[in-house]
Amino acid sequence: MQQTNDIITTQRIDKWLNIACLFKTRSKASKACDERRVKVNGVVAKPATLVKSGDEITLKSPGGKFVTLQVLAISRRNVSAKDAKSLYKVKELELSEEAKELMEIFAQAITYDKPKYKGRPTKKERRKLEKLKQEKELF
Repeated sequence: MQQTNDIITTQRIDKWLNIACLFKTRSKASKACDERRVKVNGVVAKPATLVKSGDEITLKSPGGKFVTLQVLAISRRNVSAKDAKSLYKVKELELSEEAKELMEIFAQAITYDKPKYKGRPTKKERRKLEKLKQEKELF
């Protein structure tokens, strides 16, 4: 962290993400960096990567959507959620209607149904499976 006349010019990415209220805790921001979900200027960022005003940050949400932010300011300490929004500007991607449709279809296609339970099937479910197998053998 470089300081000039008590003004911060750079800051660790995990700390900045926490101060900007993009992650609830610094450890969650650090974990996101370790999971390669954060890029700074197009390069995958480690938690100790320094950011400065003007840098472009890309975040990948667990849902698979990407958010691109431009760093406007660096704060020395935590600020309120209202003030935190002044630290960055969200860049909107210009996509055609077809591209948006394709992205929605792709997002739906990669979701899968979780089984309701783990382990062995219950007695009722085993009976259903046996019944299906018997019906299949008849055809």
